[in-house]
Amino acid sequence: MAPLPDTVQEQVDDASGHELDGIIVCVDQEGKAPAFYSAGWKDRANQVPADPRSLFKIASLSKLYIATAAAKLVNDGRLSLDATLADHLPELAGRIEYSDQITLRMMLQHRSGIPNYTDHSEFDWANPPSGADERLELVLDKPADFKPDTDHHYSNTNFQLIGDILDRVLGYGHQRYIKEEILIPLGLTHTYGLLNQVELEDVVSGYHHPYEVDFKEVDFVAPGGAMVATAQDVSVFLRALNDGSLLNDDEQAIYSSIYEYGHKGWLLGYQSISRYHEDIDAVVVQFVNTTGGDSELVALVTYNRIVKILGRQ
Repeated sequence: MAPLPDTVQEQVDDASGHELDGIIVCVDQEGKAPAFYSAGWKDRANQVPADPRSLFKIASLSKLYIATAAAKLVNDGRLSLDATLADHLPELAGRIEYSDQITLRMMLQHRSGIPNYTDHSEFDWANPPSGADERLELVLDKPADFKPDTDHHYSNTNFQLIGDILDRVLGYGHQRYIKEEILIPLGLTHTYGLLNQVELEDVVSGYHHPYEVDFKEVDFVAPGGAMVATAQDVSVFLRALNDGSLLNDDEQAIYSSIYEYGHKGWLLGYQSISRYHEDIDAVVVQFVNTTGGDSELVALVTYNRIVKILGRQ
């Protein structure tokens, strides 16, 4: 561990020399214009430098948007946090253990006990299933990890099912609702529900140590992991979620009871962290386009050091 540098850019430059192909950081601090930092490569093969305004696969940061949509729909009376999985998706009754006891609240809180389909031995991050049925087949008729509401275990299956429930309640895709009720009101024009909605050349390449292949074209379409955005758009969303300007008081109370206010994300070749730090009144978003090896540890240490630098300034 080197001594903490004086500036965020120095820390970002240092990180790019430790197994990280590219890194993007956006700092949205109250009273200041957004600050952007980058180092390394957007496209390693073609020697295109990292660009802080590039699009990035934000992976599980997408869950924050889905949880926000759920809170709004609960407040509108279109969803109930206490309705069960069997109530919402009766065709799954008997195929997911305790489906008549697992509530929407438990799924949002990762307290359902439903196995995580991405943990299944047959799940391939480089070639993920393209359909909801294929993803669910990996966990249907399998024993629960635990009885509902007795433990906590992060499960992407929860958000696959929540996405399916939102679609059914809305009568259309939940990404459209997110766009109309969250993105447009916030003026977020560089956030997209799916990779196929953008030009691939605008997206940061993704690499997995020690392979040379670019994983940018791998299309992960599952709810809770499919969104693409710029670091600045994510920072605007997260500040609005944390400062109460996105949700009304009732919606905010619901959201506070069901989900967290910051998140990490991981897809093959992509890592993201987005959190609000109250002590410095800043949202710090970090994108890294490398996974594998020690890259996850390096990315986390880098993020924590950046926050310390900001607190010292």
